[in-house]
Amino acid sequence: MTVRSIVVRNLGRIGYARGLEIQKSLQRAQLQMMKQAGSSGRNQSLTQAQCQSNDTLDTLLICQHDPVYTIGIRQHGFDEEVEKLKKLNLNCEYYKTSRGGLITFHGPGQLVCYPIINLAHFTKSIRWYIHQLEECLIATCSRFNVAARTTQHTGVWVGDNKIAAIGIRSSRWITLHGIALNCNIDLSWFDHIVPCGIQDKGVTSLTATCHREITVDDVIQPFIESFCDIFNCRIIHGISECKT
Repeated sequence: MTVRSIVVRNLGRIGYARGLEIQKSLQRAQLQMMKQAGSSGRNQSLTQAQCQSNDTLDTLLICQHDPVYTIGIRQHGFDEEVEKLKKLNLNCEYYKTSRGGLITFHGPGQLVCYPIINLAHFTKSIRWYIHQLEECLIATCSRFNVAARTTQHTGVWVGDNKIAAIGIRSSRWITLHGIALNCNIDLSWFDHIVPCGIQDKGVTSLTATCHREITVDDVIQPFIESFCDIFNCRIIHGISECKT
């Protein structure tokens, strides 16, 4: 089986809008490369050109966000909910997005990863992709001796408490959006919403589950290693290289 190469970009802590801008820029670059390859018929030369720019390589964007509530494509009632949240003077932002899923929160202490990858390089199946992301998150939690699992709801859970959320979208098999794993995030942010629209369930973090401080920096490398294992790929860090 071919081992794919993926670029990792650690964006640090950024605003949600800036993170989305970077995602869309990378997705556009991949889509444009595919369009040129299809119209020119010179696939080999375009593949060589692709190697010169990380923008057209499969990429993992790693970041933390400033406090923000986001909603997926099912946005009914979101405006009213935002008005209620604004009355609490929470000092955060609010965004409607194109991902799947309902309202959730992102903020400091949460590992966010946006894989901008071409599923044609792996398996052309959204169901497969979500399953792989869930397995990656479970494997990451396991590295901290946390027994996470999947349920009928998308995401990863510890008991009845959600520890990681997933919301994705794709265009011509190029993915957008991704995962959020709670590390040492302030869980009180979730008290103001029904996370992901799931009633009677809680939210937890690695720190809360392990009863010790586990930061995003502690989790980045274990997560990347788990991603490599689950997706059968290897990581390259910001260098002009590609492997097919």
